[in-house]
Amino acid sequence: MLRGLYTAASGMLTQQRRHDTVTNNIANLNTPGYKQSVAVSRSFPEMLLSIVGASDQPNAAIGPIHTGVLAEESLLLHLQGDLLKTNRMSDFAIVSEIAVPGAVFDESGKYVTPEGETIFQPQAFFTVQNRDGEIRYTRGGQFVLTETGDLITPDGAAVLGEGGQPIRFEPGTSLEGLSLTADRQFVDAETGEPTGQRLLLTRIDDPNRLVREGDGKFRLNEEDAGLARELEADDAVVVHQGYIERSNVDSAQSMVDMMAAVRAYEANQKVVQFYDRSLEKAANEVGRV
Repeated sequence: MLRGLYTAASGMLTQQRRHDTVTNNIANLNTPGYKQSVAVSRSFPEMLLSIVGASDQPNAAIGPIHTGVLAEESLLLHLQGDLLKTNRMSDFAIVSEIAVPGAVFDESGKYVTPEGETIFQPQAFFTVQNRDGEIRYTRGGQFVLTETGDLITPDGAAVLGEGGQPIRFEPGTSLEGLSLTADRQFVDAETGEPTGQRLLLTRIDDPNRLVREGDGKFRLNEEDAGLARELEADDAVVVHQGYIERSNVDSAQSMVDMMAAVRAYEANQKVVQFYDRSLEKAANEVGRV
């Protein structure tokens, strides 16, 4: 009898996780470079649920009875966001369409080989260094040039250039007087004279391994460090100055998903309430006989 209660309860937890994920996406709708998350659900481990409250019973086939779901993880969708023209020369946007030989990626940036292996489309990121000296990756290209000539993010992380060194111009330099060339070199906008600074982009071969942090930044765990490398000459990556990449969140679809999560949560809640009333009746009325 309690199996339905456990199934409904697990459904409520799953829909709560789904709702939280969608609302976080909506909250970051206007965050430059934000990549939406998707809550991935799977069937609750059948054998684990089948032995709850029945550890003394022998294992038996469960059959077709559905045993609920759980929100296993949240996946990042690294789809290209639309570009928004700002005309601010301190804004930069990446358009990344890196190809992998023999792979045709779907709309989610995923390709499944005939052998069943899943390959995610590589993506390019700006490379920054936080105040603790740790490397982070971001698609948010709203940068600031300090009075001392340091190129930083709004939260103070240093934007890295060639050789992994922080980009630094002569004090008093303004980004309004600089242009970014096709090979990401900063040059004087009028004379074309090189400044000696080149914007560093990092290619992440499996962006699904990135761990989200605050302020639109990502990191790689130590065991995944090998997934980060410099761009290759034939990688289809372009940086546009005077633009920002908008969030790739679909606002209309997110609202639909949020309402669906709320309705599914309420449906599971009604099942729990039904079992609560049934158990109350069994304890207070049937027990009197």
